[in-house]
Amino acid sequence: MRLLPVLAVVLGATLSTACGLTAQTATPATAVAPVTAPLSQLRRTLDSIADAHRGVVGFSITNLETNEHLERRGDEPFSTASLIKVPVLVALFDLAEQKQLTLDDPLVLTDIDKVGGAGQLQFLRTPMTMRLWDAAWLMSTLSDNTATNLLLDRIKIRRVWQKMEALGLPRTKVHSGSMTRIASVAPDSSAKYGLGVTTPNEMAQLFTLMAQGKAVSAKADSTMLWILEHNEDNSKLTRFNYGVRAAHKTGDVDRSRTDCGVLYLPARVVACVLTRDNVDTRYWTDSEGNAVIAQIGRAITAHWKR
Repeated sequence: MRLLPVLAVVLGATLSTACGLTAQTATPATAVAPVTAPLSQLRRTLDSIADAHRGVVGFSITNLETNEHLERRGDEPFSTASLIKVPVLVALFDLAEQKQLTLDDPLVLTDIDKVGGAGQLQFLRTPMTMRLWDAAWLMSTLSDNTATNLLLDRIKIRRVWQKMEALGLPRTKVHSGSMTRIASVAPDSSAKYGLGVTTPNEMAQLFTLMAQGKAVSAKADSTMLWILEHNEDNSKLTRFNYGVRAAHKTGDVDRSRTDCGVLYLPARVVACVLTRDNVDTRYWTDSEGNAVIAQIGRAITAHWKR
């Protein structure tokens, strides 16, 4: 009977050896840092995608955790389309931060305020009272043009300019309300760029400041990014990135498609992709302007997502 304990020890040692186990396996393994491909590889991929597009592509991409940065035509002007609504949102929250207004202040929608294009307010019965917060939400998530105009009527276009200039973004300008170029404050630039103008680097910098809590305040910036996480247009940067959190804003006009935001991969990556002179001007999900931005978004995610 004394042989049984000895036999058990021998068998245990034999099985451990056979399975490649040792006493050291009881110690938790040291975490291995993920291996990221060289940034030059991502650069080649993005340039290949951009070169193949029938139009002009500019981008500005920064990993906020590693400070890695890539850009193409980063300081060239591009039409923003509805992407310019982000500076409008920032200016609104800045005025609220200064207590010149509150987001609970009322707005009254009347028939003369309604414009076409994106949004739902154009279809609602009037007069209708809402709050500044409601208009900001609709502008940011549904790109509602009527909501945008209500906000600009309240805060004034020049205040958006002043806020962007104060943030060091002098080339980011909104020209008029949506679909109301007759009231443009910069007719020449408006005729060339439409609703607004920016550069890839400037718009990316605006999102960087928001991610760092430096655009308005930590609380306001966090709230704005949360709103932009509810953007319902997923035809561009986020198209192939199912499950990836993103706070972003898109834009569409005939020859331009735009998208810019913060991707949480989980490293925060600010990505801004602007296009102009697109040959394909169709308004549908698979238009070439949408597709090229979607491909760039997928390449960014594949490079940095763990």
